[in-house]
Amino acid sequence: MTTEYLPTKPNPPERSDSSSASSVDNSDIHQPVPIRPRLPNRKSSGTLIVPRDSSQVGPLEPELEPDDVRAMSPRRTSEDIEVMGREAREELHKHARALQDSLLMIFNRIEAVKEEHDKLDNHNKFLQKYIGDLMSTSKITSTARGRK
Repeated sequence: MTTEYLPTKPNPPERSDSSSASSVDNSDIHQPVPIRPRLPNRKSSGTLIVPRDSSQVGPLEPELEPDDVRAMSPRRTSEDIEVMGREAREELHKHARALQDSLLMIFNRIEAVKEEHDKLDNHNKFLQKYIGDLMSTSKITSTARGRK
């Protein structure tokens, strides 16, 4: 079967040989894409550059009434912040000192274990030499008895 291009329909419906053909019309599927409306032109908001000494620079403190909830929130003064900083530094210094002390204890323990190891190694060498000397002495005495 040859299909011919029809200018009125963009895509001709394909033939379906199945017995359960749907009644949906395929001509509604390919409608032209709607065009988006153009946005209205906006006026320029001007430059955002402000001189450094302008009053518009920096955060502005809002004027709050005494009964405003934001005015009732606890705020820390510079003295409170200084005390908190000092306490944090002292705590950090104590922690550093504890870590230094534990490091010194570990180092001392390592030195003690090294000394003990060297002592035991020297005893081991002495015993190996002593056993070696006994073995050589016993070989000499056993060969001397065998000749008699």
